[in-house]
Amino acid sequence: MAAPDPRGVRDASLDELERLGLPLPPPQFPLVWEPGDTVELRGTRDIEARTAVLHVVVARCFGMPTDLAMQWLLASHLVDQVTPPEWQFVMGGSGDHRSFVLHHDAVFALAWVLGLSKHLDPTSAPEQRLMRQMPDLPAGETFDVWRARALVAPRDAVEVAALLDLYYCLDWAFMAAEKDGLPLPGEVDGNAIGQRRWALEWAVVFRGPYHEPPPGWEEIDLSV
Repeated sequence: MAAPDPRGVRDASLDELERLGLPLPPPQFPLVWEPGDTVELRGTRDIEARTAVLHVVVARCFGMPTDLAMQWLLASHLVDQVTPPEWQFVMGGSGDHRSFVLHHDAVFALAWVLGLSKHLDPTSAPEQRLMRQMPDLPAGETFDVWRARALVAPRDAVEVAALLDLYYCLDWAFMAAEKDGLPLPGEVDGNAIGQRRWALEWAVVFRGPYHEPPPGWEEIDLSV
């Protein structure tokens, strides 16, 4: 479908930053998409699979044994959906433990895309009911059984694109505020905002003359 007017969406994002009392990015701050681009979401099963894999990664951070994680991934036929850094962490505990813990906010964002979360408020922590909406790993609930229970209803791609633009701006604003020692507007910090942006950027696919093919999870560039 046609992507919304990027400048109109950007104006709304900047209005929200002002409402939150956050710094505004410079005038040359790039748009996420251009006029005339189209937008869609990745396949629903792909988003569900990424959500489930990240849920396992976070569970490993909080003590899920390696053998149980491996058994679950095998039983759910999701081994091929695990990225190399995730695999090294899930199987051997190598990597930055703290960065994997932060994926809880990426799970929250993908749950919102799938319609499992009611909001993605940049001032609020993930909903407490989020864990109940994910696969029940201790009970051995497999991916397909979880999908049948969850019955997701993905949001409209235009709605997700608009929130991506907001989080793109929020990511810059939170980093600027933290660098200058300014107060943040709610319960979350810049790391959480970055994780949510990461998830939204991965979930949304833009097509147009300036867009490359959809990147892999580890290929999302959060430096710009």
